[in-house]
Amino acid sequence: MPLSINRNIAALNVSHRIGRNQSSQEGHLEAIGSGLRIKRASNDAAGLSISEGFRAQVTRLSQNVKNAEQGTDLLKVAEGSLQESTSLLQRMRTLATQSANGHLTDKQREVLTSEFDQATAAIDRIAQATVYNGQVLLAGFAEVDKATSTAFTDATDTGVAAVRLSGADVAAYQFTDSATDDQITLGNGVITQTIDMGVLLDGDHVAEGTKVIANFDRLGVQLTLAGTGAAKLTGVGEYASGDLDGKSLVIEAASGGSFQVGPSTGDADLVEFDLADLRASGNLLDLGKTSLSSQASSRLAMEKIDTAINRLSQERGRIGALINRLDHSIEFSENEIENMVASESAVRDADIAYESSRLARSQILSGSSRAMLTQAFASSRQVLDLL
Repeated sequence: MPLSINRNIAALNVSHRIGRNQSSQEGHLEAIGSGLRIKRASNDAAGLSISEGFRAQVTRLSQNVKNAEQGTDLLKVAEGSLQESTSLLQRMRTLATQSANGHLTDKQREVLTSEFDQATAAIDRIAQATVYNGQVLLAGFAEVDKATSTAFTDATDTGVAAVRLSGADVAAYQFTDSATDDQITLGNGVITQTIDMGVLLDGDHVAEGTKVIANFDRLGVQLTLAGTGAAKLTGVGEYASGDLDGKSLVIEAASGGSFQVGPSTGDADLVEFDLADLRASGNLLDLGKTSLSSQASSRLAMEKIDTAINRLSQERGRIGALINRLDHSIEFSENEIENMVASESAVRDADIAYESSRLARSQILSGSSRAMLTQAFASSRQVLDLL
């Protein structure tokens, strides 16, 4: 090999190695500092793609666990209320049995009837007051049939933007709305309620760009009425006094809904739930017309209460089965999360022992490379010995 001073090939080679060792050290330091083998696509393009897939699935599964836990909480709220309703039914059964005894007079039965009626009202109140996240759970689920409700189909005239139901009975409701007294009446042929809109209106209409709530609380119906140009509303006009007169609101039965407990929209990842109308006056318990006014009616009440207790127990059993199903879903999802996290870790996380050993190797090589660079420079100086 010729002796040259213009090109020091040995020095260039060692310099190249020093750069490689320095880059290797930085990579190992980054891996040890972050705990990750893959921080960017250039570290391992295929591995990054695989680990991101695992990470996305873990994220979905984690939310599914939260959804199932919230579903369990909802059902436990309902079941806890039904436990109190069962206690009230047991007391009503005792009162009915006592009233059915022939030694009492109808006048004495009035005292028992008073407590019996209070217990019936308490069951109705429990059903109406059992609320989770603003949703009444035990008064039956219902929804507005917007296709047949003229209050909605004529929204450009009525200004009806939305309806919120809270234990409303399934029925066809009719509005009576006078243009002269700022009052709206809503009824279903059994119950009627009139509210005064005067304090909510700007003159005889809803103020421009605003919305107001007409709350028919005894019926379980809240009506949102819009003014001209109300934000985020299309196809909805302005409400003015008299616009709802003769309009209808049709409320029909609906299912409770479903809990999202899996990563997809398939049936396997949905848990359907439905809670019946468990008011004493509802169709299931059917105690609204029960009386202890006579011995005969008391004996009839005993049979009806027994039926109501059995039906309520069946509903509680169904709720308990749903809670158990959600608990198993939570366990299943948590097991999946554990294994998915382990798989992602195997792909993405750094092996600290390995990275530490490679770092030590790179540091040693960097030191020896610098020493060899000195030797490479020394070989060039040999030219001076020839001069």
